[in-house]
Amino acid sequence: MSGGKAATVRAVALSGPCGTGKTTLLESMLLAAGRIQRKGSVSQGTSVGDATEEARARGLSTDLNAVGFDFMNDRYVVLDCPGSIDFLSEADNVLPAVDLTIVVADPDPERASLLQPLLRRLDELQAPHCIFINKIDKARGRVRDMIAAIQPYSLEPLVARQIPIWNGSGAKGYIDLALERAYTYESGKPSKLIQIPEEEKSREVEARYRMLEQMADFDDELMEELINEQPPGRDHVMSDLADELGRVQIVPVFLGSAENGSGVLRLLKALRHETPALSNAAQRLGADGSSAAVLKTRYAGQAGRQTMVRVMSGGQRGLVDGDNITLPDGHAERVAGVFQIYGESQSKVDSAAPGDIVYLGRIDKAKPGDLLGLNGQKQANATPKVSRTPVYSLAVEPLNRADDVKLATAMARLIDEDPALTFGPDAETHEFRLSGQGEMHLRVALDRVKRKFGVAVESRRPQTPYRETIRRSSTQRGKHKKQSGGHGQFGDVLLDVRPGERGSGFVFSQKIHGGTVPKQYFGAVEEGAKDALMKGPLGFPVVDVEVTLLDGSYHAVDSSEIAFRTAARIGVNLALEQCESVLLEPVSLVIIHTPSDQMARITGLVPTRRGQILGFEPRDGWFGWDSIRAAIPQDELHDLIIEIRSATQGLGELESAFDHMAEVTGKAASRAVEARQAAAAK
Repeated sequence: MSGGKAATVRAVALSGPCGTGKTTLLESMLLAAGRIQRKGSVSQGTSVGDATEEARARGLSTDLNAVGFDFMNDRYVVLDCPGSIDFLSEADNVLPAVDLTIVVADPDPERASLLQPLLRRLDELQAPHCIFINKIDKARGRVRDMIAAIQPYSLEPLVARQIPIWNGSGAKGYIDLALERAYTYESGKPSKLIQIPEEEKSREVEARYRMLEQMADFDDELMEELINEQPPGRDHVMSDLADELGRVQIVPVFLGSAENGSGVLRLLKALRHETPALSNAAQRLGADGSSAAVLKTRYAGQAGRQTMVRVMSGGQRGLVDGDNITLPDGHAERVAGVFQIYGESQSKVDSAAPGDIVYLGRIDKAKPGDLLGLNGQKQANATPKVSRTPVYSLAVEPLNRADDVKLATAMARLIDEDPALTFGPDAETHEFRLSGQGEMHLRVALDRVKRKFGVAVESRRPQTPYRETIRRSSTQRGKHKKQSGGHGQFGDVLLDVRPGERGSGFVFSQKIHGGTVPKQYFGAVEEGAKDALMKGPLGFPVVDVEVTLLDGSYHAVDSSEIAFRTAARIGVNLALEQCESVLLEPVSLVIIHTPSDQMARITGLVPTRRGQILGFEPRDGWFGWDSIRAAIPQDELHDLIIEIRSATQGLGELESAFDHMAEVTGKAASRAVEARQAAAAK
């Protein structure tokens, strides 16, 4: 688009690693656009974004923040995406649906690798994006070094749109290579236009020619002008920049300081002229005709469930309160309220224009990532989905036992808001587990459960599903005899209990001769053996055991299934005491993905977790990354992701899956048994 009144609302995402200044940049954009008169502070909790209690308590973004404003007669909505790896899922459905993503980066080349996961995702989506190198006033190195450090992580060439004008303590201004104009930064004010300094002219000519060369790779006419040494017209250059950005052929790089407001007005003007059209995003999503993309859901007190959507099309009419929308499964719902968004605040409006981002009321079945039809036709989102496998878990229960039902309802709503969370009973330990993307992710979730849904929850480290098995065989008689008037109870069995093959579980057989135990009681004997194996001498379920019924006796009147079941349980319990029990622990096959320069630190972690490295190889499709395969006991995995991220500036990733059960001895076994005995004594 060129300047003038935009036909649609432009939507822009701010994304990037934690601590790069995204929320501060949003504040500066609002100030430059005249939406606010005084810039708020993230550290002081006065920013428009990060307004939830959880975000302000931690001084970082924990939620997606959307803010709308007008700039030079055009409407914009900026979505500030959390940078912490615990909350990256907030952007999963945003990046495909916006017109442009501004990747906010530090000026330190050593932190360039932090951008790789985000740039890979944007490349996968073929989503237009630019880079804003923030804190340029504090930079101590050359911008070209920063760009060179980022380039290996981008499939598209990074094109410097500006170069800094340096003074002794940092950048004091910049030269816009497209406009061939120089500016000096004015703290808290728009940059001041100046003549290009004489000492910077040769550098400006060199940098501008490099920019034009990169653009000419996608424009034959521009290439011909360069070959013939014909200066291209400014309109041609600006048109090419916008076109190649929209086609995801280049990634423009801007400079500035969000804290001081430096370079922010220039960034806004670039957005005005170069943000791709709404039709690009609609095509990327596979939207066919009038539609709206679901970005997230939330529960807003008495307002109930609200659905954040971007109106992808709909002609001049857009989306109107009371419209019917069609879900991907063909189900129809009616919009009951359209709400314009400004951080945590919202205001009811009659309609939403094409491109706008709003909350819709009472759309109860729409899920994040859905594409809603506004013309009665069901739609399907065509963008690749992100798989967020949980890497950290806590066992949770309400402080007040009477709140069990309230907790289940609150967790269901919480997961509706944040699909990166999971909650449910563990099949092995039967405790309820909340799982997500990291410790902070779960702590924020539990705080939110208390604040929004009124349920106080206690949490603890999840139990490890230990098992025990036996090393020796034993033959024991189990006898149950009880007489209490009338029919009594009588069951008598001789059982052989021996170790089975690892992984065989429980095997029952019988070698009865002569009808000493009637056939009708065989099933009861088997069930009684299973009862005994539910808890062995060490306090854990017993596995990989073979039980054989050898002999026994019965009474014609007093014998029953319950009597033989009890007798079998007694016999197996007696045998287990003689069979030399040994503890088994689950061992997981683990894959750790790490930047190559942190490989030594990660390999050093594995032995400290009683793990064994099985091999390593370059990570497929990732520049400068390795993947380590290891076998690590499950009990050692609980907080391993925290150490991995600490060692890799938050970049490391962990995948794990159960592999086998293994014997555990020594201190690890003693700790497990003592913990189980202590829990049983409570």
